[in-house]
Amino acid sequence: QVQLVESGGGLVQAGGSLRLSCAASGIIFRINAMGWYRQAPGKQRDLVAVITSNGNTNYADSVKGRFTISRDNAKNTVYLQMNSLKPEDTAVYYCNAKATTRDYYDMPYWGKGTQVTVSS
Repeated sequence: QVQLVESGGGLVQAGGSLRLSCAASGIIFRINAMGWYRQAPGKQRDLVAVITSNGNTNYADSVKGRFTISRDNAKNTVYLQMNSLKPEDTAVYYCNAKATTRDYYDMPYWGKGTQVTVSS
């Protein structure tokens, strides 16, 4: 169906920056919303940021002013620019996309995740 591949995670010191990328592949008729979620050890998976095909964005309060989500619709790719990183941002970051294929309408898909570790 649809595959999402994340890249850009890694280890960074507090105050540093990382840029995550997620590319969707497959026979896709349309992608509606794309977003990033994160899950820290022992915690639930929470929304970080989401962007619609029209460019409307929504952010978790904890990342507002520090993170910026963007997308390239032609490439079916979403980005997450993370600045002023804090140790509490440490988590596995998952890409999510709601896509329509020939078999399913507006089905959510998940990437395998990429680790972001912020040292104090």
